[in-house]
This record gives sequence, C-alpha cells and structure tokens, in this order.
Amino acid sequence: MTGLARNIPVALTIAGSDCSAGAGLQADLKTFSALGVHGLTAVTCVVAEVPGKLSCIEPVDPQNVVEQIELLLANFPIAAIKTGLLFSPAIVEIVATIIERRAAKIPLVVDPVMIATSGDPLLQPAAIELYQSRLFPLAALITPNMAEAAALTGLPVRDLNEMRAAGKKLTAKYGARVLLKGGHLGGDSATDLLFGRDAISEYSAPFVRGVATHGTGCTYSAAITAGLARGLSMNDAIARAKDFVSRAIAESFSWSGSLGEIHALNQIGR
Repeated sequence: MTGLARNIPVALTIAGSDCSAGAGLQADLKTFSALGVHGLTAVTCVVAEVPGKLSCIEPVDPQNVVEQIELLLANFPIAAIKTGLLFSPAIVEIVATIIERRAAKIPLVVDPVMIATSGDPLLQPAAIELYQSRLFPLAALITPNMAEAAALTGLPVRDLNEMRAAGKKLTAKYGARVLLKGGHLGGDSATDLLFGRDAISEYSAPFVRGVATHGTGCTYSAAITAGLARGLSMNDAIARAKDFVSRAIAESFSWSGSLGEIHALNQIGR
C-alpha cells in the first residue's frame, strides 16, 4: 500500500517524565500534537508525582541522555527545542554542550524548572549555576515564573513593577529574550511580560480560579516551542501559546483522589 508522504514540523523536548502526565515530557508531547507538531523526547529523569505531591526523582544516566539527543538530531529535521527539568549538573552540562556544538542554529526555549507546584525543589543547586553560565546564553527564550526569577536575580518578584525590574536584569545578563510568567500575581489577570532588547510586550488572560494543577509552565513553553517549529515569530508563538494554556486551564479535568480533588490541564483537541 502506498500513500502520500506527510511532513510536519518536528520539535524536541529534553525533560523529565511525570507519571501523572500533567507536566514534563508527557505534557509537552500532548501540546505538540495538539498544535500540529511531531514531538520527540529525550528523557532526563523519572519523577513520581501527582499534583500536590512529589514522591521521588531518579536521574537518567547522562550518557544515555547524550545518546538520545545525538540520535534524534542525526535523524530528524528538528525545527525547535525546549528544555524542561534537567535535574543535575551533569545533565545540564551535557545538554548545553550538545546544543552548542550540534544545534546552535535551532531555536531553544529554556524553561528553568526549579521548583514543583507542590513547593518541592526539582533542580540541584549546582545545576542552577550551570543553567546561568552554560544554557541561558544559548536560548532564544527563557521562561521563568515569578519564584524562579526571584531566585535567579535575588530580587523580590511580587507584582508587575518587580517583574519588570527582574526581567530587565535577566535579559541584560544573559542576552536572551525572557518571558516572565505572572501566573501567581494577585488580581483578575494572569499577565506575562516578554523582555526583548528594546521593548517589553505584555500578554494577559483572565485568571482562572478554583483550579489547582501542575504543568502550566511545561505546557506554555511547549506551545511556544511548537509555534517556533511551525515558523511563527516569537511574539506570535507566545500569543498563541498564551491562549492555548489559558484554555487548557479553564477547561481542565478533575477527579477525586486520596489527596482530595485532582486537576489536570486539558491539552486535547485544540
């Protein structure tokens, strides 16, 4: 049987595996598929978690991560890459080295996953230093949330004015565009700020109350990556991703579990 070959854009996520499929590479793959992109994965660690509870994290052997990424780069026309949870200094180092040597021309979205929604730390302290010295300078876009921006700058990040100060500092320091996510702002709107060399752009959506899930940052950065893989400009990719993640939250799923009500983003059928 023969048929027409179909080529669609390809994106790679280098991230951890979340057994609840609400965050990590599972959320990335669902987002890629919903937005018309073929997703590839390089698994960095395996996380046992559900929304509100993290049980354990086990890293993948760094050489295995190398083999995954090298094999994919050699065999697929990857149009955009995102990183999620890298966990250890060794994995951050090898990811930065491969991207620098083999994929420097491919747009890279770095989601600096440092703290779980549950409050548990996800990134080893020494790895944070390597993010700053090795990975951030390679990025087309860095997507910290307010807590991550505070940790990276040493500044308080509690409102829009403090977001502006922190975002300007990050952009000046790393030479990359920064999308500082304001999902934890008080008020009626979730407002994100994109910092470029000469301007600040604002992306807002109504704040959805009564939903306590995880994986919003993963989904948002994956949606941006999908847009870049499809050839959208950075601003258009972010605008479409903001709409996607806002609807995924508003239309979220819920079940009853031992921890109470469990929510999950709805990345289906966009």
